[in-house]
Amino acid sequence: MAARFLLLADVQKILNISSAQAYALVRTGELPAIQVGGRSQWRVEATELEGYIQRQYEATRAKIEKDQQS
Repeated sequence: MAARFLLLADVQKILNISSAQAYALVRTGELPAIQVGGRSQWRVEATELEGYIQRQYEATRAKIEKDQQS
C-alpha cells in the first residue's frame, strides 16, 4: 500500500527540486499541504501532488499554445 502522505523531502525527490523550492510551493499554497506536530512538519497528500503535476502540465500546454499563436 502506497503512503497517503509524503514528506517534503519526498516531494523534493519526485519533482527533482531543492528543499527551498518544495517549501515555497507549500508556503504559497500552490501545493496544498497540512502541517503536523509543533515543529512545522509538512505533509503533502499524494493525490494533491499528482493534481499539482497535472496542473503544471496544463499550464505548460496553455503557454505553448499561446506562444504558437503569437
